[in-house]
Amino acid sequence: MKVYVPSPLRMYTGKSSTAQAQGSTLAELFADLERQFPGMRFRVIDEQDHIREHIKIFVNQELASDLSFRLRSDDTVRISMALSGGQAPLALIDLYT
Repeated sequence: MKVYVPSPLRMYTGKSSTAQAQGSTLAELFADLERQFPGMRFRVIDEQDHIREHIKIFVNQELASDLSFRLRSDDTVRISMALSGGQAPLALIDLYT
């Protein structure tokens, strides 16, 4: 399936904004991404196997709450990162351009 990678994580994908990965759950998908791009999983998933607080993962525009989220081979996965700075509150931004 197609995975959209935000710009802060592209150092793992050779600057590519997308990656192909497989898995029937998000846990399996991130295991596959880790095999392909060592170190990437730790930036998204913490030591307790939870999605990090500042990360949101969308599957076909639906927010995935945890790594047990079920996937199909034709799904699209988008990793988004919350950033803050200046006077604005913490905001979820799209970093795919």
